[in-house]
Amino acid sequence: MPNKLEQLKAALEQRILILDGAMGTMIQKYKLEEEDYRGERFADWHILIKGNNDLLSLTQPKIIEQIHREYLEAGADIIETNTFNATTISMEDYEMAKFSREINLESAKLARKVCDEIQAKDPSKPRYVAGVLGPTSKTCSLSPDVNDPAFRNITFDQLVEAYIESTLALIEGGADLILIETIFDTLNSKAAAFGVEEAFEQAGVTLPVMVSGTITDASGRTLSGQTTEAFYNSIRHIKPISIGLNCALGPDLLRQYVEELSRVCETYTSVHPNAGLPNEFGEYDLEADEMSVEMVDWAKCGFINIVGGCCGTTPEHIKAFADGVNGIAARKLPELEVRMRLSGLEACNLN
Repeated sequence: MPNKLEQLKAALEQRILILDGAMGTMIQKYKLEEEDYRGERFADWHILIKGNNDLLSLTQPKIIEQIHREYLEAGADIIETNTFNATTISMEDYEMAKFSREINLESAKLARKVCDEIQAKDPSKPRYVAGVLGPTSKTCSLSPDVNDPAFRNITFDQLVEAYIESTLALIEGGADLILIETIFDTLNSKAAAFGVEEAFEQAGVTLPVMVSGTITDASGRTLSGQTTEAFYNSIRHIKPISIGLNCALGPDLLRQYVEELSRVCETYTSVHPNAGLPNEFGEYDLEADEMSVEMVDWAKCGFINIVGGCCGTTPEHIKAFADGVNGIAARKLPELEVRMRLSGLEACNLN
């Protein structure tokens, strides 16, 4: 039997793989209140914790399992663990940093359980658990104080330490690959990548790594100021199995950057956009069939290898994507000339 990495690479050569959709959007549909987030275990927690979606892996595991199940049944090949904000750094917002490891571990176990359950029904179609590492609630490149541009509220080493702990727990819980996603600060992503490599060394295993950056607005740049190609040049050295874009923009605005990434990227590409931009109520309006038109267009143009959804997307969106790209050839990896590829805010490619 081939191992999971070999299976994944073989699948990526054969077809466009489907990533799941938004976890937060699905959780909102349950209309959970403060006591639901607390459960019995955290009934007496000293501050409000409503909105701590990652904690639901401990207090409402059946809900998280059901969300995973719905995405898999909709056609997802890869599901993301409920750990977007589960690092010690982000959990500190709820004064729950000490539960970070447990949340990552249990979240991975939940995803693994449902993945194995669905795959048992159809062994011919492998399903994969992506252990998610979010960007954290702090940035290493930017000052949170407009009056002190040199100030930083986090260090590179602190980020690395947090990412190591989360990655080790995700590995122990049964993740097949690691997804560093929604990266708006490239230095954070470098810390994540370094932490992941350190975790692999400590655990004695190596998993495929996906990296997904975020173009924050129509400027075509990440929050820390890099263009798509500059971001790619900054993180290509870690040799991830895929590099992609997600969040912030809807598919109409994201298209040109997906095309650019496809042109410069030597590895597989992934994309999971929002269901449009949020309306005045903070909701996302693009329906599944509307988004699917864009995804199918990207697939036919040869831009993508992995496609899924971010904010506002649901199992209906994922099913529409899976049905839409079915039978369309996956993007072929380009053969790029060997050059010195550097980056600041812009890419600098030298012969």
